[in-house]
Amino acid sequence: MGHGEWRTPHLLLILTAIHLAAASTIKAHQPAFLSPLPRLSKEINRRRTPFRAVATEESLVGTANLDWEALRFEYLPTDGYCVYRYTAEKGWDDGRMEQEPYISLHVGATALHYGQAAFEGLKAFHCKDGKVRMFRPLDNARRLQRSAERLMMPPVPENIFIYACRQAVLANLAYVPPYGTGGSLYLRPVLIGSSPRIGVQPAEEYTFFVMVIPVGDYYKGGLQPVSAWVVEGYDRAAPQGVGAYKVAGNYAADLLPNSIGKSKGFPIALYLDAKENRYIDEFSTSNFIAVTQDGNTYVTPESPSILPSITNLSLMELAKDEGLDTQRRPVPIEEVGSFSEVAACGTAVIITPIDRIVHKDKTYVVRGPDGRPVGPVFERLYRRVRGIQYGEEADKFGWMVPLIDR
Repeated sequence: MGHGEWRTPHLLLILTAIHLAAASTIKAHQPAFLSPLPRLSKEINRRRTPFRAVATEESLVGTANLDWEALRFEYLPTDGYCVYRYTAEKGWDDGRMEQEPYISLHVGATALHYGQAAFEGLKAFHCKDGKVRMFRPLDNARRLQRSAERLMMPPVPENIFIYACRQAVLANLAYVPPYGTGGSLYLRPVLIGSSPRIGVQPAEEYTFFVMVIPVGDYYKGGLQPVSAWVVEGYDRAAPQGVGAYKVAGNYAADLLPNSIGKSKGFPIALYLDAKENRYIDEFSTSNFIAVTQDGNTYVTPESPSILPSITNLSLMELAKDEGLDTQRRPVPIEEVGSFSEVAACGTAVIITPIDRIVHKDKTYVVRGPDGRPVGPVFERLYRRVRGIQYGEEADKFGWMVPLIDR
């Protein structure tokens, strides 16, 4: 299927196909396929909201009939998703947009029987200057490639990953929360084995799609600390398992332990290492980060079972930029009480401050020298990440990737 058969938006896709064909070299930091796309200069035919005026980013962003201030991190229907399919014989197809939120999947698909499924999570932002940009999509593309290789799936080429993300956002500009609301458009790229296998073997056909969801500002009144519970009786991942990969099975295995923690009144659960049950691995869906009592060192655990967090990487780079030392090392649970700041970090909320961690019959209270539950280092780093994402602070690291060149 050629790009001319894409449903939304027709002219942009044709122009973009030509643009991508010309982009054949890869630069050290920003590949050619990340070079700006042509301007969106024709109308986009939308299923729910008709537009007769010329469609530009400014005219489409936030035009969906939503209460932006009430958005949460939960599923909402949008105007479609971008999908590519792979076969062993032909490789990746040209992709297309689908409007209905369903996929047709064989009952024998390896994703259903053997968990051959991996995914990513990233965000697009309506920035202060009116442009829409994605935060570090190339890092997500490369992390998905690692996950795919671990599960014997064909890695999604970086150019297809970036292009699919762009098209999914462009087709859903009406659902991008406007600048000033604190919201963003969450992107969920997913790769699954879609052909049948009854024996334990990798599939011959795969489906890659990118869906999007508008999400709100998690901390509307500023950072709020929560308490964490150390999981007992369950491990997140084996020492040489798939904990370092963003595969679906890791999250299915966490459903029960996380539910137990919530029944005890803890909104977040923390896992220790499976071998010694002493060293911190990570929280259910986010990395563990901490600051030493003197406020000079950013600490995060080192373990082969931890998913490399792009948010954590970003925070570490900002910490270095501010002159802090950074350490990636084993962190025993008993060290928690000596930190001035502890937090969980991830795409959904950037930083979730932790004020106490309960492990069996012991409670570790986290307080800095001034006794504040939310420390100054993480609060500062949090505001810097948000500032870069919304275009309020200069993007000196080159993290933000625009959808359209002006």
